[in-house]
Amino acid sequence: MASLIFPFLAQLAQMILVLLIAPLVTGILRKVKARLTRRRGASVFQPYYDLWKLMRKDIVPAPHASWFYRAAPYIVFAMTWVAAALVPTFATGLGFNWAADLIAIVGLLATARFALALAGMDIGTSFGGLGASREMMIATFAEPAMLMVMFTVAMQAGTTQLSSIAVYLITQPLALRISLALALISFTIVLLAENARIPVDNPSTHLELTMVHEAMVLEYSGRHLALIEAAAFLKLVLYMSIFACLFVPFGMASASAGGAAVLLGIGAYILKLAGGAFALAVGETSVAKMRVFRVSEFLGIGLVLGLLAMLLLFVIAGVQ
Repeated sequence: MASLIFPFLAQLAQMILVLLIAPLVTGILRKVKARLTRRRGASVFQPYYDLWKLMRKDIVPAPHASWFYRAAPYIVFAMTWVAAALVPTFATGLGFNWAADLIAIVGLLATARFALALAGMDIGTSFGGLGASREMMIATFAEPAMLMVMFTVAMQAGTTQLSSIAVYLITQPLALRISLALALISFTIVLLAENARIPVDNPSTHLELTMVHEAMVLEYSGRHLALIEAAAFLKLVLYMSIFACLFVPFGMASASAGGAAVLLGIGAYILKLAGGAFALAVGETSVAKMRVFRVSEFLGIGLVLGLLAMLLLFVIAGVQ
């Protein structure tokens, strides 16, 4: 009986873990960026304070906005949280392991993007339409590139289930795989674009000529803005978790391995997130934001690399 309940308890722990640690990852990222630019920076817990402050503020709704404008923050947060909770983080074989499918996760993220872009247009402002159009332009390149990366890894493991892919990669001997290397570069480009990070977007700016994500949420306030901000934190953790699951799966435990192994897996997962936040901060302070019209070229490189990774996998399989 305990062996049946433990995977579901581990799944519940993962749902809570990704929700609680997401603001901390963003706080660490901001702190490292501040230190690298010789500033003191805010506390790593500042995102928690910001969310708490926004949750206690009243909502100022945009005039002439429909019901979807008020429902969009809940849709975006729910879809992102479910997707982040399904990705194996510290253990494989969790209770909802059967639902952790690559295609399903891409679909959940696409639904959240669609809801946010539609809400940006619903308010009827020029900034909302500008941000929504740019978001859809990014999605045109980022989503196919993401699918190419997913198919490349799934074809090697013979399944689209993330937990099974992680187990396959852990059990395989270490070897240089060119297709995985190309998929890694392509996924990194998608990660930067989907999370509005430099060089695609600057999450700390509010200049109308450069905004993408921020332009769609300018009219939100109170708990609605808190939900959107929390969804952005979760989305970053989600992509880092997928990165760790597909390319650095080592240290993950099995849900049936026992409490000690799960605790070690949680520790390894937290270290991966901290390392990812540090690497992202170093990268953002080393490069400048590109022009909006160059973003399509940047994402096109990711799409081509993802396609090459899948084609190379077909060629290698044919030769063997």
